[in-house]
Amino acid sequence: MIRDKSAKTPAKDASKKQAATKAAPDKAAKAPAAKMSAVTAAKVAAGKKGVIAVAPPSFRRERALIKRGVWPVAGCDEAGRGPLAGPVVAAAVILDPDRIPRGIDDSKRLTAEEREKLFDKICATAQVSVAVASPARIDRDNILRASLWALKRAVVALPEAPRHVFVDGRDRLDTACDCEAVIGGDGIVLSIAAASIVAKVTRDRLMCALAQDCPGYGFEQHKGYAVPEHLDALDRLGPSIHHRSFFAPVAAARAKHKPWTVEPVQDLFSVTEVEVQVEASVQIDASVNL
Repeated sequence: MIRDKSAKTPAKDASKKQAATKAAPDKAAKAPAAKMSAVTAAKVAAGKKGVIAVAPPSFRRERALIKRGVWPVAGCDEAGRGPLAGPVVAAAVILDPDRIPRGIDDSKRLTAEEREKLFDKICATAQVSVAVASPARIDRDNILRASLWALKRAVVALPEAPRHVFVDGRDRLDTACDCEAVIGGDGIVLSIAAASIVAKVTRDRLMCALAQDCPGYGFEQHKGYAVPEHLDALDRLGPSIHHRSFFAPVAAARAKHKPWTVEPVQDLFSVTEVEVQVEASVQIDASVNL
C-alpha cells in the first residue's frame, strides 16, 4: 500500500504553529516583565500573592529641580505631634545626589534598627539640621504652630541655604526660598523621608533621656504616646514637667492630682437673668409725627 506522506505534513505544521502560538503569549508576557522596574515588578508580584506593595520614596522631584538649575534642595519633616509628652523634633536634610544611602524610606515603615543605621549614613553623607519645640512652646502656641516653627528653624539651621524646600503635610513654611508642601511626602519624596528618619531617631533618643529624668512613666518604651501604660502612669503619678498641659488626658490627670492649678472655666452657655427697669412715667404721644 502506498501512503501519501504529504498528508502528514500539514498536521505536523499545524501542531508546530499551535505550539508557537502558545509560546508566543508566554514570551510576550515575559518581555514586558524584563523591562519593568524593580518597583513595578514588586507590585505585580505582590498583587499575585494578595499583598499590597508600596513603592518607596524617590529622588525624582529633586532631580527635576537639579535639571532646571535649582540646587540645593532640602526635605524637612517632624516627629512627635501626637504624643502627650516630650518635644516636637523637626529635621531638614539636603541629600548628596552622588551619595544617597540605600534603603531610605518613610520612618514609619522601618524598624528601630533600620532607622538607627540609616540615621548614621544620612548624617555622614548629607547636610542635616535639627530643631526642637519644647512642651512649653507647644502649650503656648498649640501643636501645629509649634511644629511649623520647629520646621522653619531646622531649614534656617542648614549649613547651606536651600533654594527649594519640600515639607511633609499641607502647610508650607515661611522660608526665604520656594517651599512646596507634599501630603504624605515622607513616602513620596526621598529628601523628606530622610528627614523623617533623622527627626524620629533624634526624638526617640531624647525620650530615652527624659525617661531617666522622670522614671515611672515608661518614656523609653512608648516615647510619650497615649498607650494604656502611659495613661495608667498619668493617672497614678500625675503629669510631669515634660507633659503637654492642654492635651486632654494630661489636663484630666492635672485636675485630679493638682486641682488648685486648674482655673475654672466660665460657662458661656449659661443664662444670666438681667433685670430691665422701665419707668412707668414715660408716655408716648401718638399724635407726634415720627
